[in-house]
Amino acid sequence: MIIHWVRSFMWATCVVLSLISPPIPLLASTDPGANSGQKLEPEKDLLTPDLLDGQPEPEDRLVILPEIKREGERFFLSSFKLPDKITFAGVQVPLDNWQVRERIEYEFYQFLEDQGESIILAKRTGRCFPPAERQLAENGLPDDLKYMLLVESKCISAAYSKAKASGPWQFIPSTGRRYRLKSDAVRDERRNLEMSTEAAVKYLKYLKDFQDNDWFLAMASYNAGEERIRKLLKEQKITDYWKMHGPRETMRYVPRIIAAKEIYSQPEKYLGLTKKDLYMPLETETITVHVKESQRALASVAEEFGTYLLEIKMLNPEFKKDMLPRGSYQIRVPRQTCPNRCFKQDPTP
Repeated sequence: MIIHWVRSFMWATCVVLSLISPPIPLLASTDPGANSGQKLEPEKDLLTPDLLDGQPEPEDRLVILPEIKREGERFFLSSFKLPDKITFAGVQVPLDNWQVRERIEYEFYQFLEDQGESIILAKRTGRCFPPAERQLAENGLPDDLKYMLLVESKCISAAYSKAKASGPWQFIPSTGRRYRLKSDAVRDERRNLEMSTEAAVKYLKYLKDFQDNDWFLAMASYNAGEERIRKLLKEQKITDYWKMHGPRETMRYVPRIIAAKEIYSQPEKYLGLTKKDLYMPLETETITVHVKESQRALASVAEEFGTYLLEIKMLNPEFKKDMLPRGSYQIRVPRQTCPNRCFKQDPTP
């Protein structure tokens, strides 16, 4: 019954179209007598019930749907290529070694595959790189080491791992204590970008000296521990990170940092971002809060200085709780004199 109704409906539609549309010429028939004065059948006979049942339609069908054209080229990750030469911390990366190139390319395409996350990472560098750049330069360390922040914590100051590593440089408790980063029930100084960067600078200088001035081994030691790396090198009778067989995480760690440098040092090339697209540093000032009562809510401090709890927590990720017990505290707040919620913006031309 349904098929009969559909056929009737389509028949009626074709009849109506034939009345309002100009005639469409018929194709030449394969019948020898078709073009020899033989009378043509009416156009409505072109659409028969057999054709509606799935048979191939004639080329002169009354209604022709246009093809959908897709504009623009399709995006392929393979359109991006890892350069033939890359340096890191002033040292040439041995990309002519087949397994080195493959390991770095793997991390290179892993970053690019998740384009949304890569864009956010690039934008965050506008806020988290400046303090690291300043402290690395002041201590005579390579600027390239700042890309460790992207691999360690994605530039998130409050990052925390299952191994109990905390902060932008992901210090475990013992290493944090070693470099005087305090952690208690109220604060975790590993989450403070400036304080943890100062500790990271000291630790990296030590690791470089420990590993005979080799930055690749120093970074591997940062990830796995200097004694563990020394043991692996001794067992395998090598002195080159790129020849070392070690934990999977450490095998990926240095290539991932190098891939991060290649991409995030050139966001305009790989992600279509300009410097103006990056998140701007917040204009802040540090105030001293003296809590004389048993405790004081951070929300109260925020209100006093013209901000709100969430912003205070984001500017001071080292504070674990929303209450401050009795004592004195250094707290970063938005600078009161800056316009537009204290974001630096380029002047409109």
